[in-house]
Amino acid sequence: MADLSAATQSPSVSSTSSGAEPSAPGGAGGPGACPALGTKSCGSSCAVHDLIFWRDVKKTGFVFGTTLIVLLSLAAFSVISVVSYLILALLSVTISFRVYRSVIQAVQKSEEGHPFKSYLDVDITLSSEAFHNYVNAAMVHVNRALKLIIRLFLVEDLVDSLKLAVFMWLMTYVGAVFNGITLLILADLLIFSVPIVYEKYKTQIDHYVGIVRDQTKSIVEKIQAKLPGIAKKKAE
Repeated sequence: MADLSAATQSPSVSSTSSGAEPSAPGGAGGPGACPALGTKSCGSSCAVHDLIFWRDVKKTGFVFGTTLIVLLSLAAFSVISVVSYLILALLSVTISFRVYRSVIQAVQKSEEGHPFKSYLDVDITLSSEAFHNYVNAAMVHVNRALKLIIRLFLVEDLVDSLKLAVFMWLMTYVGAVFNGITLLILADLLIFSVPIVYEKYKTQIDHYVGIVRDQTKSIVEKIQAKLPGIAKKKAE
């Protein structure tokens, strides 16, 4: 009887599971979706993704404008001057608003309290568990970077070390033309422009990138074949 009952219930179960609702557009598999979707939590990766893809135009415009103004200011003034002016500007706004609200409350004889009370009550303390989580996540990247540095400088793979040497040689010419602040300004412009352009013209860009990748791979394979002792082992 138990087997008969299970056999009777199995079609309904399978039909229920097969009738699951399809994922909404823009979900985990949709175009332009956040790569972190499908994991436990989007976290900071989703916030950065939405920021550089201009999902919220006002928020992205504010961040982009602020970073660009700060970098342009650093290009014209010293770091101490820029930081001092930013702190003075922030203090001017908060002090002016505090005095304004105090005058309004005195005139209206209201007892609304401190205008920034809701922000002052926010708990911003970093727990030891969260701190250790951040440190552990950072250590993963640090260890990976150290392993890569050792591999490149001790010439585990000659081709990869030669690539680094050529790149550093090209960077000497870049450094002769641009300083660090100029490169940061260019990076800021690229970060907030390239992703949205790529999203719009993804098919055409992938086509040309694939051609360049194939040509580069062909050249690297020819170099590896001509240099003795560095040909990569074939997969077993």
